[in-house]
Amino acid sequence: MKHPEADDYLVGVVGCGAMGQGIAQVSATGGMRTLIHDAREGAAEAAKEAVAGRIRRLAEKGRMSEEDAEAAVDRLVPCDLSAFSECDAVVEAVFEEITVKHDVFKAIEAVVSDDCLIATNTSSIPISSLARACEKRGRVGGLHFFNPVPLMKLVEVIRAAETTDVTIENLSILGKRMTRVPVVVKDSPGFLVNMGGRAFTTEGARMNHESVATPAQIDAIMRDCRHFRMGPFELMDLTGIDVNFPVSNIVYNGYFQDQRLRTSPNHEAQFDAGLFGRKTGQGWFGYEGGKPLDRPSADYESDAAPVTTVRVAETSEALTAFLAQIGVEAGTTGPFVAAPIGADATHTALRARIDHRDLVCLDLTGDTSVRVTAMTAPGANPEALAGVAASITATGRKVTAINDSPGFVAQRMCAMIANLGTYMAEIGLASPSDIDLALTLGLNYPLGPIDLGEDLGVANTLEIMEAMQAITGEDRYRPTMWLKRRARLGLPLNTQ
Repeated sequence: MKHPEADDYLVGVVGCGAMGQGIAQVSATGGMRTLIHDAREGAAEAAKEAVAGRIRRLAEKGRMSEEDAEAAVDRLVPCDLSAFSECDAVVEAVFEEITVKHDVFKAIEAVVSDDCLIATNTSSIPISSLARACEKRGRVGGLHFFNPVPLMKLVEVIRAAETTDVTIENLSILGKRMTRVPVVVKDSPGFLVNMGGRAFTTEGARMNHESVATPAQIDAIMRDCRHFRMGPFELMDLTGIDVNFPVSNIVYNGYFQDQRLRTSPNHEAQFDAGLFGRKTGQGWFGYEGGKPLDRPSADYESDAAPVTTVRVAETSEALTAFLAQIGVEAGTTGPFVAAPIGADATHTALRARIDHRDLVCLDLTGDTSVRVTAMTAPGANPEALAGVAASITATGRKVTAINDSPGFVAQRMCAMIANLGTYMAEIGLASPSDIDLALTLGLNYPLGPIDLGEDLGVANTLEIMEAMQAITGEDRYRPTMWLKRRARLGLPLNTQ
């Protein structure tokens, strides 16, 4: 088996759609002669022309020299599958249909040498089920790239049941030569990134389904308070609900209907209505020409006078510091305030034995310099919220007022993401460091799930999950054993 760093390493790409073109581009710019094939007449030639145009534009923008660009273009060779006999590695990137892929795998194996690596770019089909079509299954693995391939640095290197260590090592080296960052992942439904991304979107949909907050409110909280580049609803509209709803069900059913992975009826309703997001002009939000239209405000507004004193329902260092920041004193008059971890306003009021109508709960676990989330119980006195909110907005901050919810919005979302990350570590899907690396590169998260749990606090993460499970009675919020053990032993969440 030839080493992937060899100067004469030859790569074949089968399938010249968007993903195949992207893989061929990073292969050629990585210095490897790259054969490209597609069963459709003229498709390989058209793909080379399209990829050549993108490579030359990189040179025009100064991202590579004209000489290097032309050399990369020359390394792209449209050809028949029979020419793959000299390939050292072949990457399949055809239609996501298992019978089609089986036929392609058989055709590849009939042509290539016994030492040739065979990889698939599938995003949803188990690698082991594809390898069944081959005689030499040990050389078959997954190279799951992300779209657009030249921009997304991550590649998941997926180990099937019979994939050898040598195959995994060589596929990882090949991924690096293609200038990607390889992460080794166990063969499983959704692999790593598609599995890990479920908590963000499904929990967002769940909170909206429960009328905790609107899509605009949830997105604003996650952007401003937890520094996500997009909220879950913006992200679903961008990737397309016609994509993310089916993927959610694939992962959910692949894990035998684990409730932590279940999405919500409102998500299905968007799918059934054909409201797929940017591509259709309407999803969770409206679009025109692919650009967002004006969205509903996430900000709470009131003409009430700011309060100068409040009654502290439950003392905490975070609450004491925040009250000092906004110039409000703790005293014996004014609304009650609290900053609960995991609990909703209802249970906070019952626990503190105070009148729930005068309680305003604030989420102080994230960044509160731009936006603060305020939460009240059913039947709350609107004047209490208005006064506390006015004191916060007077400092230049924005307030988002939500309905009662265990864990507010950001606590609930971050704990779910972290809990799912620990589940992936628990079942050996990947190492904790690779889980974080994959989700920051593959989904542009500000922190990977393990680091997010650390940032929230390991003990806090467990407290939030246990509170949500107790209050809702749902198995969806059960904490993993990985999280429980490390929280109770006082260990970092990445401890193996």
